[in-house]
Amino acid sequence: MQYRYDKHADPVSVLAYGCMRFAKKNGKIDIDKAEAEVMEAVKGGINYFDTAYIYSGSEDALGVIFERNHCREQIYIADKLPHYLIKSKAGLEKTFQEQLKRLRTTYIDYYLMHMLTDLKTWEKLKGLGIEEWIQEKLEKGQIRNIGFSYHGSTEKFCELVDAYPWDFCMIQYNYLDEHSQAGRRGLMYASEKGLPVMIMEPLRGGKLVNLLPEKAKEKIALHPSGRSAAEWALRWLFDQPQVTTVLSGMNSIEMIKENLKVASDARPGSFSQADQAFIEDIKREINSSMKVGCTGCGYCMPCPKGVDIPMAFSSYNLIYSESRTAARKGYMQCTIMRHTPTSASLCVECGKCEIHCPQGIEIRKELKCAARELETVKYRVFRRIIQLLKLW
Repeated sequence: MQYRYDKHADPVSVLAYGCMRFAKKNGKIDIDKAEAEVMEAVKGGINYFDTAYIYSGSEDALGVIFERNHCREQIYIADKLPHYLIKSKAGLEKTFQEQLKRLRTTYIDYYLMHMLTDLKTWEKLKGLGIEEWIQEKLEKGQIRNIGFSYHGSTEKFCELVDAYPWDFCMIQYNYLDEHSQAGRRGLMYASEKGLPVMIMEPLRGGKLVNLLPEKAKEKIALHPSGRSAAEWALRWLFDQPQVTTVLSGMNSIEMIKENLKVASDARPGSFSQADQAFIEDIKREINSSMKVGCTGCGYCMPCPKGVDIPMAFSSYNLIYSESRTAARKGYMQCTIMRHTPTSASLCVECGKCEIHCPQGIEIRKELKCAARELETVKYRVFRRIIQLLKLW
């Protein structure tokens, strides 16, 4: 196992364990299976385990596993505050104590604001006294590192990086999201600010393996390296020194062993020009099934009405390259689950975006198409609920 380092020079395994997708049995996490897999990962050198308050049963499962095996001091636990459910400072403390109880621990190594969306949301949390609360927890050692996870545009991500002296951050990043979400520009920005960057969705929830176009699958199968689709995606990430660790939701011993092997020898700079060219070829095969030729460059931004144009097109394309369910879920996360909505339907057809688009995309027309596909009845109902509850 290779290790990279956090702000305090503590070693973090380049491969991390994402604990959202533990296998279930009779509606509950199969604790014996999860334990065998987690301990295989620990044996292989993985020391970073990521969970969240809203991952049903995950915190408790990790607590049981690490307590049984007496290895709490060998590993790091990353957990997340569901700030969108918090209404007061007392609520902060109650939730945190519940997490400690579930995890059977007295401290959390890496604590994140879960899906922090924008500066307005952070300002709202500051109004609840979160900065003082964080400082208290850091001083007591109950939180060792404070950070945030993020879905959304590069610009808003960079603003959040500058909003507080964070210890680390987490972004969705993979070769298909190189120029969407926080993207490479966000990765570089955070790294230049001295922030370790943890990567989620390196395989797009498995989509860069199971839902690749047939031509892409054929090219990978015929490549002389013998690398699997997952290995290509992981090596692309491990090649970048700005990446601190890569979360993988591994749910079989075979998958763990395969990923451990890749993590043991995929060093920064080892990805050749030919390898990069091959990834670009695979991206072209994926993009050929997309509806809008948006590269995520962001020249169309900012929209006067707040529409996140690159994100809308990215989600719209996902409907055709992956699945409607994944596309609509991601779109919901990045538009209505934030303080200021960024939905495609907010477009008033002013046309300012089209003047700057280097791809010559008919943005106004395509945004209408995207809104029709993405903003379903369920989406509109959920948007209304959020507005009424003022969760964000």
